[in-house]
This record gives sequence, C-alpha cells and structure tokens, in this order.
Amino acid sequence: MKKFIADDAFWKIFPEAAIAVLTVKNVQEAAVLDEAKTQEIKTLLEDANEGARRFLTSETISENEVVKAWRDAYSKFPTKKGARCSLEALLKRVLKGNPVGSIAPTVDITNAISLKHAFPIGAENMDAFRGDLHLGIMQGGEDFWPIGSDKPEPPLSGEIAYYDDEGVICRCWNWRDGKRTEVNDDTTKEFIAMECVEPGRVEELKVALEELAELLSKYVGAEVINKQIVNRDNREAVLEEE
Repeated sequence: MKKFIADDAFWKIFPEAAIAVLTVKNVQEAAVLDEAKTQEIKTLLEDANEGARRFLTSETISENEVVKAWRDAYSKFPTKKGARCSLEALLKRVLKGNPVGSIAPTVDITNAISLKHAFPIGAENMDAFRGDLHLGIMQGGEDFWPIGSDKPEPPLSGEIAYYDDEGVICRCWNWRDGKRTEVNDDTTKEFIAMECVEPGRVEELKVALEELAELLSKYVGAEVINKQIVNRDNREAVLEEE
C-alpha cells in the first residue's frame, strides 16, 4: 500500500494547513476531444480567468490576500531566491491582462480550478514514485532534477518539499516540479495535490476538490482511487492499494 504522508515536522510549521489529495487512474492525457467538449473546457478556462479577479482587489500582486497568505507561508522556511507559490504565477497573468491560455485538457482543467478557487494545484506521475510520498523538511542536497533544467538543483537545508525514497519531487512546497515524476502523454495514474494555508477557506478547498475530480472524470476518463483532505488530525492518505 502506497501512502502520502505529511511529516510531523511539516505540521509544526503549518499546523492549520490543509491539503486536498486526489489520486486517479486511467487518465487519458493525450485525449482528443470532440468540438463540443473542447469548447466546454475553453469556456471553463475563460470563465475561471475572469472569476479569478475576485481575488485581485489590488493592482499590486503582493497586496492581494491569497498571495499574501502564500508569501507569508514561504517566509517560514528557506527557499531559493525568487521562489513563489505556483498560484501566484497564474494570478499575475490575470492581473496583467494576459489570461492563462489553453495547453491540454488536463492542464486546462487544473488551471481552471486553481484560478476559480485560488488554490495551487500540482500533478505528478504516480507510477514514478519510489516508496511512500512525503511532504516535509529537507536535510539539503537531496536529488532533484527540475523540469526544463540541464542540471540538478538540490533543495536547501530546511526547505519544505514533496519527496519519496529516491529524492525530491517538488521543491519549495509547490514551486517547481521534477523531471522524474513529470506528467506526460503516457501517464495514466496521477497524484494531484491542492493546498490551502488559510483556515477560513478549507470548505472552499473541499468544493474545489469535488469539482476537480468530477471534471477530470468527465473529460479525460479519470477514475478516482482516493480523494480526501489531509490535515494535522489526519496526516496520511492512501495513494493506491497494491
């Protein structure tokens, strides 16, 4: 049985965090959708770009509440200079009048949910995991080869990261994914995490999780293996039964 475990050390820093975990199988990453479904996803993403403006009450990105919450979170552990929560990059595009565009069905769906509800979302190829998946504090120097890089970029000592028995999977919590577990057209089994650092928004996190599971099932054939909220009172989630 493979598990996702948020380590005790993580909860000492973020006792009120909540992580929505979704594991799915039989995902059709290379799905070619008919014209009607393609248009539905396009509209979904367009509406999400527009809807995200409710979180952008200031023209200065750092002054918006959801961005401030994540910048505050990132100030609590060592990060690479310039590292930001993945959500901030999406919201910055909306703020600058450069909406997040279409890439592929699964990416469009996750981006739409991320924008609509203002939570960062990351997806990984679950078949590439080695042992259990953890979220915790790094010793520093663990193996990590980021997507799009020609050299390894190991984490800092004290950095928060997702990791397994072989090394780091995503650095600076949800900032940058690694090549080893990257989702591609051949990926069929995925681990998806959506994170919340604002205690008052956990109910919206639950709504977003349900919407994400429903949309992935409807458009790319995803079958839910597990779906749950991980918090300090429930620190583990089963990824799959072996």
